[in-house]
Amino acid sequence: MRRRRFFAVGAGVAVAVTGSAVGGCSGRGRALRDVAVVPAARADPRVREVAAALARALARERLARRVRLGGGPAQGAWVVTGLAVLAAGEAGDGRGAEEAEATPLARLVGERQVVVVPRGSRLRDFGALADALRRDPGCLTVAGGPVGGPEHLLYGLIAQGLGVDARRVQYRAYASGDQVASAMLGGRVPVAIGPVRGWRDRVAARQARALAVSSAERLPDVEAPSLLECGVGVDYADWCGLVGPRGMREGERDLAIEVCDRLGDSPVWREECRAHGWTMIHLTGDGFGEWLGTELVRIRTVLRDLGLRTRPGTTCRGTCVDRH
Repeated sequence: MRRRRFFAVGAGVAVAVTGSAVGGCSGRGRALRDVAVVPAARADPRVREVAAALARALARERLARRVRLGGGPAQGAWVVTGLAVLAAGEAGDGRGAEEAEATPLARLVGERQVVVVPRGSRLRDFGALADALRRDPGCLTVAGGPVGGPEHLLYGLIAQGLGVDARRVQYRAYASGDQVASAMLGGRVPVAIGPVRGWRDRVAARQARALAVSSAERLPDVEAPSLLECGVGVDYADWCGLVGPRGMREGERDLAIEVCDRLGDSPVWREECRAHGWTMIHLTGDGFGEWLGTELVRIRTVLRDLGLRTRPGTTCRGTCVDRH
């Protein structure tokens, strides 16, 4: 079996599998024995939400004999992790890739991002924003979540795609989406980036206008072009995924991937994703491992270009208006 490395999970442990695999629990194929679901260390609230939803779906679909949410670190664990966790490890001391070794199992869900401006903004479309940044990368301050987090990374990727020096762009970090919206709608910043689900209602109410979404294609519920349409070669989501322990035996890995594939086809899991506004971006096994390696390179590159590759962490310290 080819084992692929997943890096920057640090001390985070999330889904612990106890006991051996057994067959027939679900009546539709092999199932795991006992599973404890725990979010990764340094996980943001959405990773915790995904862990909880995963536990519910595993239990309801009887993909494991017993499912427990929580329980703390354990040997032989799966890890529910995500983009923010990976970036935090990489931005921390630059050695996130060497912190831990694990076995890629599945990419689960993602949240698309949207670039928004106030209703009356002089930036009529994404092209106007791009032109302004090309003329002067520091002319506009963009609001979003924590420094080094998903929104900040996307802004760096946009700068890269426009051929702009990412170190010169201005970014203001806030602790919550509501604070980001308040700052932009209150006129304190001209542009914001955030999850589509956090801005959908405000855009529908014409409080804000969407300039572009981070998906490869247009989204059905947002009247805005994709970044690819706008000439920026970025397909981006704030993703969550699942990895297993290092040294996973081939039979254990194969069963875990089989369970992940059955989860991806599960009506229960699809309903969990729909209810939370997550996009299913299911990819398992070696395909996920290959994608993960590419994603790690992309994250490292944009963190370096933003000047964050050797920062002590990805909290709001220093640049956050609330001084977290």
